[in-house]
Amino acid sequence: MKLSRVSNMGTDKLIFIIIGGFTLVILVLIVLFSINEGKQSQTAANINSFSVNDKEKPVVAISSAFSDLGNMKVKDEKSAEFSIENKGTKPLSLFKVSSSCDCTFGQITIDGNKSAEFGMHSKNSWTGTVDPGKKATLNVIYRPFIMPVKGVVTRDVFMQTNDPENPKLTFTVKAEVE
Repeated sequence: MKLSRVSNMGTDKLIFIIIGGFTLVILVLIVLFSINEGKQSQTAANINSFSVNDKEKPVVAISSAFSDLGNMKVKDEKSAEFSIENKGTKPLSLFKVSSSCDCTFGQITIDGNKSAEFGMHSKNSWTGTVDPGKKATLNVIYRPFIMPVKGVVTRDVFMQTNDPENPKLTFTVKAEVE
């Protein structure tokens, strides 16, 4: 009888340790997630914001928001280049760049400096600044081999700006995948 009490006590402790360990792991993950979200919020707070009524503000002008990549094979990679100009009197901030699919990426070049490639699940604190009268380039890269499909496909790259009249931009590429 004493042996069964000892073994029950060992099982109870084991279950308690497993539950406690699992709870600890969950708490650590929650803390890490909260820290990451705080960093992203902090980045957004550092961006100068403007009102539509401000006389001095950034004004974004884009060459086009659409490009047809034509025919391509699933194993190919194609890209389209878009021009983003600041026609305003204050610096234009570009941030929160992401895409509509894991197979599509956006990369921004400002003054010869290239950003990382941003995809569908990009959560980053990158912010680019385009001075008044200057231009940036967005390169939208489509890699169908990552998520193979055939037929007519459209994919988007999104970004936010501090231009109060154009806070969100969408750039679209289309391809006929064979």
